Amino acid sequence: MAEVLLEHHDSVAVITINDPERRNALTIDLSQELADKVGEAERVANALVITGAPPAFCAGADLTQLGNSKDEGLKKIYQGFLAVANATIPTIAAVNGAAVGAGLNLALAADVRIAGPKARFDARFLQLGIHPGGGMTWMLQRITSPQTATAMTLFGQILDADQAVAHGLAYARAEDPLAVAKELARASAEAPAELVRTIKATMRATDAMHDHAEAVELELIPQVASIDTPEFAARLAAMKARISGR
Repeated sequence: MAEVLLEHHDSVAVITINDPERRNALTIDLSQELADKVGEAERVANALVITGAPPAFCAGADLTQLGNSKDEGLKKIYQGFLAVANATIPTIAAVNGAAVGAGLNLALAADVRIAGPKARFDARFLQLGIHPGGGMTWMLQRITSPQTATAMTLFGQILDADQAVAHGLAYARAEDPLAVAKELARASAEAPAELVRTIKATMRATDAMHDHAEAVELELIPQVASIDTPEFAARLAAMKARISGR
């Protein structure tokens, strides 16, 4: 049965799209379930890891539903990866296999991508005779480069794990991308929840800025607020104790 699984490992949530027979292709119902699980994870976790049941990460949108979709149908297919893109907590895609079409969008929607040895990043839209959707061209150009995005989107180039790292599409290659993603998420999991969310919101805001001074001013208010928290006081005291004990 196609489903989206949500597990909790302390403050790290792990979402798995579980429809291996269909290579985790996104139906409207599955996309809605993914969006719901992202929302649930945001309420209780400090970080989110997303993966697919082997052998694929996500083979894209269900072709039957895609062929029958118009504006509203397409938006319903988008809702799962858009929930990831708009998540208030840090997100990592553990790309364990093919990420195709809307599955590439899902990988792009995460803040960080860890590529497994079988990872394949495949836009595929042109080959299907359909225009890219869900903001794929915007995400891909921002994460990689206009040249890489063009090669993938208009020339059908598929990147494997090593190529993805070389072109900035993936942060790292790992034999076990899920394990590495969970380990990477630990720093956020162990940090104060409100601080994690505030830093992510700040990074989104400064990413759109072109002036260093504007970023300095934007960061000042939440930095001052964080200094006044009990969490900072406790961590500062612990650090001083470790230094003095050396």
